[in-house]
Amino acid sequence: MPLHPTVAAVTERIILRSQPTRRAYLDLIARERDAGPPRARLSCSNLAHGFAAATADKATIRGGKAMNIGIVTAYNDMLSAHQPYGRYPEQIKLYAREVAATAQVAGGVPAMCDGITQGQRGMELSLWSRDVIALSTAVALSHAMFDAMALLGICDKIVPGLLIGALRFGHLPAILVPAGPMPSGLANKEKQRIRQLYAEGKVGADALLDAEAASYHEAGTCTFYGTANSNQMMMEVMGLHMPGAAFVNPGSKLRQALTRAAVHRLAAIGQDGNDYRPLGVCVDEKAIINAAVGLLATGGSTNHAIHLPAIARAAGIIIDWEDLDRLSSVAPLIARVYPNGSADINHFHAAGGMGFVIASLLDAGLLHRDILTVGGHDLRDYARAPALDDDRLVWRDVPRQSGDETILRDVTRPFAPDGGLRLVSGNLGRAIFKTSAVDGERWTIEAPARVFSDQDQVKAAFKAGDLDCDVVVVVRFQGPRANGMPELHQLTPLLSVLQDRGHRVALITDGRMSGASGKVPAAIHVSPEAAFGGPLARLQDGDRVRLCAHRGTLDVLVDAEEWLARQPVTPPPAAMGEGRELFALLRQHADGAEAGASAFLTAAGI
Repeated sequence: MPLHPTVAAVTERIILRSQPTRRAYLDLIARERDAGPPRARLSCSNLAHGFAAATADKATIRGGKAMNIGIVTAYNDMLSAHQPYGRYPEQIKLYAREVAATAQVAGGVPAMCDGITQGQRGMELSLWSRDVIALSTAVALSHAMFDAMALLGICDKIVPGLLIGALRFGHLPAILVPAGPMPSGLANKEKQRIRQLYAEGKVGADALLDAEAASYHEAGTCTFYGTANSNQMMMEVMGLHMPGAAFVNPGSKLRQALTRAAVHRLAAIGQDGNDYRPLGVCVDEKAIINAAVGLLATGGSTNHAIHLPAIARAAGIIIDWEDLDRLSSVAPLIARVYPNGSADINHFHAAGGMGFVIASLLDAGLLHRDILTVGGHDLRDYARAPALDDDRLVWRDVPRQSGDETILRDVTRPFAPDGGLRLVSGNLGRAIFKTSAVDGERWTIEAPARVFSDQDQVKAAFKAGDLDCDVVVVVRFQGPRANGMPELHQLTPLLSVLQDRGHRVALITDGRMSGASGKVPAAIHVSPEAAFGGPLARLQDGDRVRLCAHRGTLDVLVDAEEWLARQPVTPPPAAMGEGRELFALLRQHADGAEAGASAFLTAAGI
C-alpha cells in the first residue's frame, strides 16, 4: 500500500524543517562512532575501575573483545510498574553470557508515579522528573564502558526521559525492555463510577479506597490507556521493542523469553557486527511520524503532545502541534481503551493488540514500513504476535479479524474517522483538545469563564455550588515555568458531575490532563502559558469564552481594544516544600509545551 499523501506530506514537512538540526545530530553520533569502541579509549586505571566488581565477567570485560551492555534501570519496589525490574539485571547478565557478551548496571534513574502524586505537591516535580531521568541516563552512560544500551523503564516520564538521554549516545544500539501490565482488576467503568459517587459525597473514603485497591492490585503497569501504556505503544511502532513486547504480563514465561531475546538481539546489532543499528539512526523522522500516528489511531495520552517533540529534538528532529493535527485528520481511531472506552489494556492485547494495530495501519498506508527497527527487517515484522512453542520464542501473524470489535477495529471500520487530537488556537493561545473521549455535541462550548489559579480553588467553588451553571473553568499558572505543569486529574470527576447535571462545561488550562482525561471538553497545554505573559493571565471572571474543536478555535469574546489594554495578572509566588524549590532553575529556563517543555534541551542548543 502506498503511503497516505497526508502522512507523506507531513513527513516531508518535518524533514525539510529539521535538515540543519538533524544533520548536526547525525554528525555528532558519527564522530562518536568513528572514535572507536569506548573502552579502548580508557587508560588502564580507568578500565580497572570499570570492571573491579564484575565478578564472573571480569576477565571478559578486561579482554575487551566482547560486547558490554549498559543497563539503565528505573527499578524501585514501591511502584507496581517498576517492581518487576528488580531481578532483570541478574537475568540480563545470564542472557548476555549465552551470546558471549557481558552486561553491567550502568546506573539507575528515578521513577515517580503520577498516580500517587495526583493532587499532591509532589506532582509539581513530575514533568521535571523526565529531564532528570534524561540527565541521569547520560551520567550512567558517561563511563565509556558500554557498546549497547538496555533501557528498563515503562511509565509516564520514564520512557521519554530514558530515550532523550540515550539519544545523546545515539551511536550505540539500544532496546527498550518493558515489564508489562498488571492483570485486570476492578473494571475501569466501575472505578470511574465510584470516583464520581465519592465526588458527589454519596460514598465515603473506605469505599473509594476499596475500589482503587481492587483496580491497582498487583505488580505491573496500570491497565488503563494512559501515558505509561501509550509509551509502550509508541516504542512498538517506532521499532524500539522486540516485536509484541509491550503488553505481556509480568512474571510469565513469555515475558522472560522476550527479555532474553532483547539481550541476544542487542549483542547482534552492535558496531562490530554486520547488522549495526544505532539508536540515533533508528529514531528518524519516519519513526517519529509512526509514533504520532500510533498515538492518534489508538487514542493515546495527550502527554505525548509534549514528550514526542522533546524526544524528536534530542535526535535533531523538529515537530509541532500542527503536524499532529494534520496527522489526526487522516489517522482513524481504531481502539477503544479506557478512558476512551470500557476495556483495559489486557482486553486490548487479547483482541489483537499491537500486532493488529500495526498490520491495519500499514495496510492503509498510514505508517512508514521502511524504518530501521531493532527487532526485524522492517516494521512489518511488528505486525506479528510473540508466542512460546515448546518454550521456544516464535512470532506468528496476527489474525486479520479483531478478536473484539468493541475494543479494536480495522481501519476500514473505525470508531471515528480521525485520531481525536485537535490543535485549537486563537486570542487565548494554542492548545490541545482530545476529542476522542468527548461526545461530538460538546466539541463547541461557549460560556462565561470562572478563573482560578489552582485546582484546590476549583474544588472549593464546586463544593460551594458556585459552578452549578454553564461555565468555562480556567485554571492558569499551571505551565512549566509556573509550577512544573502538574496534571489536574482531580478536576475530571467534578466537571463530569456538572456536565451530567445538564450544564455546558469546559476546561481551559496551561496545565496537563494526560491519558486519563475524561469526557469533559478541555483545551490543555495552553501556550504561551500565563506565567510567561500568555493571554490566560488577562482573563477575568465573566468573560465569555468560546472553545470549538470543529473549527479549531480558542477565543475570549472581548472587544479587541479592551483586551489588549488589560494588564496580565501577576503569578502567585513559587511554592516551597517537597523539594520544589530545587527545580527553580529548570522552571526559569523551560521552553513552551509545544516545543517539549524542557529546560536543558534549549540550554544545550538542541
